[in-house]
Amino acid sequence: MTLSMSLGISQGLRRTLWMMAGELTGVALVGAAAVLGVDALLLNAPALFQAFKWLGAAYLLWAGWQSWHAEPADLRAGSSAGVLRSRRSLALQGFVTAASNPKAWAFMVALLPPFIDPERAVAPQLLAILALMVMIEFVCLLIYAAGGRALAEFLFRRGWGQWLNRIAGALMVGVGVWLALG
Repeated sequence: MTLSMSLGISQGLRRTLWMMAGELTGVALVGAAAVLGVDALLLNAPALFQAFKWLGAAYLLWAGWQSWHAEPADLRAGSSAGVLRSRRSLALQGFVTAASNPKAWAFMVALLPPFIDPERAVAPQLLAILALMVMIEFVCLLIYAAGGRALAEFLFRRGWGQWLNRIAGALMVGVGVWLALG
C-alpha cells in the first residue's frame, strides 16, 4: 500500500496501474504457492524465511532512503518535469515487492490452506480464493494510489514537495524497520 501511495504521488494513478499488475501477479503467486505446499517448506526451513524477511526489509530501507533524498519533482497536472518510469520497471517493482514480502508469505501460509477442502477439487477452490484476494487487493491499491495523487497535488500547490518525499521515505523506512524487527 505504501508503494502504491508513493507511486500514485510520483507517477500518477494511470501509470501506477502497471505496478499494480505486477503486484497482483505476485500476490496471486504467493497465494497459490501457500495453498500448494510452500508452507511446509517455509515452516521446515526457517532460515529461508528469515532470508526473505531481511532481504525485504533491506529493500524497503533502501527505497525509503532514496525517496528521502530525492529532489522533489513538479507533479502538477500537465507538467513534464516529473520523471516517468517505464511500464516494465513499474510492473517488476510491484511483482518483486509482493513476491518478496515475508509477512505476506506468513499470512497466506497460515490463512489459506485451511480454506481448502481436500475432499473437493483444489483448482476451483484456489481460483475462487485468489480471485477474491486479487479483487480486494486491487481496490485497496487504487484507494492508496488515488489518495497519494491527491496528497501530491495538495502539497505541491503549497510548495511542500520536499516534505512529500520525506513522508514517503519515512513510511518505507518505518515499514522496513517493522519488517526487520517484527
